Amino acid sequence: MDEKNQVSDTESESEESFEELLNQSIGKTVRLTPGEKVEAVIATITPKWVFIDLGGKSEGFIGIDEFTDDHGTVTIQEGDTISAYFLSSRNNEMLFTTRLTGGTARNEHLEEAYHNRIPVEGFVEKEVKGGFEVKIAGSVRAFCPFAQMGLQRVDNADEYIGRHMTFRIIEYGERGRNIILSNRAILEEDRRKQKEALRESLKAGMQVRGKITSIRKFGAFVTIGGIEGLIPISEISWGRVDDIDSMLSVGQTVDVVIKKLDWENDKFSFSLKDVLADPWSTAGAKYPEGSGHKGTVSRLATFGAFVTLEPGIDGLLHISELGKGKRIQHPREVLEINQAIEVRILKIDEPGKRLSLALVSDEQDSEEMDYKKYLVPSGRKSSGSFGTLGDILRAKMKK
Repeated sequence: MDEKNQVSDTESESEESFEELLNQSIGKTVRLTPGEKVEAVIATITPKWVFIDLGGKSEGFIGIDEFTDDHGTVTIQEGDTISAYFLSSRNNEMLFTTRLTGGTARNEHLEEAYHNRIPVEGFVEKEVKGGFEVKIAGSVRAFCPFAQMGLQRVDNADEYIGRHMTFRIIEYGERGRNIILSNRAILEEDRRKQKEALRESLKAGMQVRGKITSIRKFGAFVTIGGIEGLIPISEISWGRVDDIDSMLSVGQTVDVVIKKLDWENDKFSFSLKDVLADPWSTAGAKYPEGSGHKGTVSRLATFGAFVTLEPGIDGLLHISELGKGKRIQHPREVLEINQAIEVRILKIDEPGKRLSLALVSDEQDSEEMDYKKYLVPSGRKSSGSFGTLGDILRAKMKK
């Protein structure tokens, strides 16, 4: 075979191979069953529809209202990848949805939504016994129990009435006459997705922003995206916290530091005080040994009294420093909680975050007693209120 024929055969084979690849890529139309979930790329956005590319010759469309927020702003753009559910074909065009709405849903779609876990949009009309009456697919009435509404216990039903929300059909009976919904299932699924993403990005020691979800005597719970954890009462402030409600409130946004992430047991802990400056970082300069300060008695123990000089800075007033020289059995004999007193710094241990204190009033009383020793005893004559120099010297020699 001459060279010319060889080149011709090669070109022919190349053309056939290219044609086969082309036919393989565009020759097949995607076939889907109702309720099937797909990942697709947004090809075109129009004022009413969003067209998605399913690959090959196949294309689908979704109502633009599914991607519009409360302010009328479209939240997607061409090239984005989305998840959608196939509903039906109309004139060889495939209708998809990210959630069933009044515009896209027909009664026959609701059973498909139940079997294939397709989200449905509903309007919460009113409170009924045990839950809420919700209208879906335009006019179909359904029921959402209190326990399936939101992630927290429903304390105020009025917060939900009149709202458009997303649900999952968890029961479908009597050919659509008995439909039970769950909003909690949707929220829990979203939280699981967020949790998976957070597991890759969060590390102990990071500062993050969250929202207070509930308050207990032992601390406050805060949600960080897809996870919820505890701020223990000891991590709320550098100072002593007697009333958490006076410092935090449900719904409040806070910055916290991650203390512990236990993904296997779903236990997470955070610190609010670690965001604030540690008062002990400047304690050495503010409370040098020998200096006097005003404080408040915060706690009494058998061995002494704890005195707060500022939030996070407490010192110990040992029982031996109390009683004005008299032996006492408990600090409560001379002090009480919340009493304002004046103290002197005896010793400061910055690494150990400890202060030893003395009661200034006791020191003053002691000095006054020593001073009175040198006064002229009652009944003795003197030209003034003080004794003579000889009296003072004799008194000292006697000591």
